[in-house]
Amino acid sequence: MKTIAYFIVALTATAASADDWPQWRGPQADGVWRETGIIDALPDSGLTARWRMPIASGYNSPTVAEGRVYVMDRLTKPEQTERVHCFDAASGENLWSYAYPRDYRDIGYTAGPRASVVIHDGLAYALGTMGDLHVFDAATGDIVWQRDLNAQYAIRMPVWGIAASPVIYEGLLIVQISGEGACLVAFDHRTGEERWRALADQASYSTPIIIEQAGRQVLVAWTGDNVVALDPASGQVHWQYAFPPKQMTISIASPVVAADRLFVTSFFDGSLMLKLSPDQLSATKIWQRVGASEQKTDGLHSTITTPLIVGEHIYGIDSYGEFRCLDAASGERIWEDQTVIPRARWGTVHLTPHGDKVWIFNERGDLLLTSLSPEGVTIHGRAHLIEPTRDQLNQRGGVVWSHPAYANRHIFVRNDEELACFSLAAKP
Repeated sequence: MKTIAYFIVALTATAASADDWPQWRGPQADGVWRETGIIDALPDSGLTARWRMPIASGYNSPTVAEGRVYVMDRLTKPEQTERVHCFDAASGENLWSYAYPRDYRDIGYTAGPRASVVIHDGLAYALGTMGDLHVFDAATGDIVWQRDLNAQYAIRMPVWGIAASPVIYEGLLIVQISGEGACLVAFDHRTGEERWRALADQASYSTPIIIEQAGRQVLVAWTGDNVVALDPASGQVHWQYAFPPKQMTISIASPVVAADRLFVTSFFDGSLMLKLSPDQLSATKIWQRVGASEQKTDGLHSTITTPLIVGEHIYGIDSYGEFRCLDAASGERIWEDQTVIPRARWGTVHLTPHGDKVWIFNERGDLLLTSLSPEGVTIHGRAHLIEPTRDQLNQRGGVVWSHPAYANRHIFVRNDEELACFSLAAKP
């Protein structure tokens, strides 16, 4: 009977849902981890890496699809080079790599590529810091098509380069690149032929999202000047709300949508909450909050962290690492906490809801399992996964700013020296 019982448990674990993480912020690009069969507590002994593989520096997060892990990095010697890597997800074996020379000119924070490699329909889409777009056969690394977007679209290069990850919509690949009259450009995802271009806005670093409004699919882009909704098939603008920066474009966090609310937040300009009309393509301001300075903040002044909206509350990281809960209806602060991450300018964590818990990966390389509520944050466990490194930020002993990937019951993390994989699977 024990053998039969064990077989049933093992079969149930095998049948539990497993997902890839093929793009920025996961399968549905909403930052939610929906797999089952995941541990509900972190062991006191911590987690042991299944494998670690050396890579070079970069900000972009790993992505995972069809048993392979993709990441980009940068070398500076013997020449400046960007690279795209593909590793076996189970063993860490390097399956293929592609390198191309690219000087970084007139940009700050030169650790390496920012945008996640997007995997879709057998292809891998890699967008470099200076606008090099390469499309590979995801399994072999053979180039299917490529574009030098800087040369083709005369990019007004953002201070920190091209950072927004590509977005797939049906047969289109959409990028935010700040070209002349082409802040957003859509290509045929298989051939690279341009399908549309839109907006004269300066680009931001925030990845656009696809939402549903008034019964239609809508592309929402937070550019360097506006929050804009477009038809993803044609680039036609449906509505836009001006949100120009007071000092500089520092829009990094992705827009967040919950029901009829759309929320954006940045380091200098604070928070903006819009109401999405349910029956027409329009948006109006609910509230906007900004503090007197980067240390005297109001609402939420996020740098890199994309916040969460859960019910009637917003959870996110403020300008100096303060973990805050806000009332979503008004932006009023409910609580502030400093146990998730030490206080530091541009303090960063990545919040990933999973069931009734939230996994938090902080810039010290720690993974936390937490519960969030209007009463506060409860930390159920903490495990150190990877060391902070100095290429991303040469302060406070370095940081780990890259978003992890959660796929097939594992977490994949990277710093400026290595890519590492840890199992989070529950044992049968």
